[in-house]
Amino acid sequence: MDLNSYPYPSRRTVVVGKRGAVATSQPQAALAGMEMLLAGGNAADAALAMAIALTVLEPTSNGIGSDAFALIWDGGLHGLNASGPSPSQLPLAAFEGMEEVPARGWLSVTVPGAPAGWRAVSERFGKLPFERLFEPAIRYAEEGFAVSPVTARSWSRSAEAFLKLLGPEHRAFNRVFFPGGRGPRAGEVWRSPEHAATLREIASSQAESFYKGTLARKMAEFAADTGGWLTQADLAAYEPEWVEPISASYGSLEVHEIPPNTQGIAALMALKILAGLDMLRASHDPVEYLHLQIEAMKLAFADVKAEVADPRHMRLSSAQLLDDVYLSSRRRLITDTARPVEAGVPKGGTVYLCAADGELMVSFIQSNYMGFGAGVLVPGTGISLQNRGAGFVLEPDHPNRYAPAKRPFHTIIPGFLTRDGKPLGPFGVMGGHMQPQGHLQVALALEDAGLNPQAVLDAPRWQWVRGKQVLLEPSVPQHVVQGLIDRGHHVVIQPEAGLFGRGQIILRHGQALIAASEPRADGQALAW
Repeated sequence: MDLNSYPYPSRRTVVVGKRGAVATSQPQAALAGMEMLLAGGNAADAALAMAIALTVLEPTSNGIGSDAFALIWDGGLHGLNASGPSPSQLPLAAFEGMEEVPARGWLSVTVPGAPAGWRAVSERFGKLPFERLFEPAIRYAEEGFAVSPVTARSWSRSAEAFLKLLGPEHRAFNRVFFPGGRGPRAGEVWRSPEHAATLREIASSQAESFYKGTLARKMAEFAADTGGWLTQADLAAYEPEWVEPISASYGSLEVHEIPPNTQGIAALMALKILAGLDMLRASHDPVEYLHLQIEAMKLAFADVKAEVADPRHMRLSSAQLLDDVYLSSRRRLITDTARPVEAGVPKGGTVYLCAADGELMVSFIQSNYMGFGAGVLVPGTGISLQNRGAGFVLEPDHPNRYAPAKRPFHTIIPGFLTRDGKPLGPFGVMGGHMQPQGHLQVALALEDAGLNPQAVLDAPRWQWVRGKQVLLEPSVPQHVVQGLIDRGHHVVIQPEAGLFGRGQIILRHGQALIAASEPRADGQALAW
């Protein structure tokens, strides 16, 4: 039987609970989160257990060598930037003759921030011992787990690209993830004892081994032996950063994002542009409604491509990019026809998860970027390194131009919603360039259409790609497709569901928690 074939429409309903809820892209990861809640942990413990488990369960999108970001509500909203910088000894001259940073290999590897991020969240908000959070992930890695259908499909599709990487830095990666020259099929059991051993080391050392101990030494030595630039000094110097979230209002909703170096500001800019238009009137004409969203998103992306970077290197602040007068001038550029605005098209490779209980609500995201990342795995450790350095540009005078010890432009963005200053809950839509577009569409569906969280995630989506090109899901009505074409959009009907992101939502509704998980992925929401 084909575990990826579903010829008939199916329907999910929201999951409702009172004491706690979790939602993520893997059912077994959701179980890990619920295991923490049932053990007396809180939403922070649940979120971290899911994030750690996902490094095993969905290595096609994240790993121990990932970066991470979080938004956490505990009566106020806190942001965590656990993204790492480029190696301090990697000079710009190493990219001479290149038009862009290579997607694979050591030149794209940055310092992994996720393990330090796990520790930071646990120390500040967690209830359970740090070691307890790793137990489900270690169990999955050691005993093996049945690979889920969508993940197996991504794994199989990645094989050709990674197996042709023949350098010494790629050998351990291909041996671990593509034994026998292929990825596991849906339902097949995959295990990684090396991964389990490394997770034990991180757990028992409170992540110190990863940055200042045995694991740090192994990473640095492997880099030195195979032409890499990551050093023990780079790892030892790393600390995640607690940051002030940025926000924008749309109707009665307040939408919150992590500030740059992420692209979350793009969703806020587009929302503020649309907030100055009569979107409720436009919602009665689906062609007009989608057209305005697409045009606002284009304008936001054009600015983000030009200006967003490590905030220490930006020419404009978040406040300037979100300035009402400036965005009013951008709004006036929208007409009845499509504009050929250009922006970058980052690729995906991310996991998003959320958790909530009576006191805490957590929005958490981590990623290796471009699927498996750099295709570099430190032998004997299961540490698959990200390729976030590919987020840099090599264009002179650009704020996001590559430099040593600098954070790259980041695609991954956790989201959070409030209304009248009170928490509604965490949400996110993973998937590279799709993420702020997904955040925009979620906010509009909640506020303008009044949909419940599952219906919001089920709704047909669009994705602007570049110029006038727009991808639409096949479920978008034909008259809407034709109406967008008539307005000058270059429409492509795209049946590949994964291109439209994969989301999770948990919202407070009276005394209940309402959780939902993306129908385009293997995900699961649980509540009690």
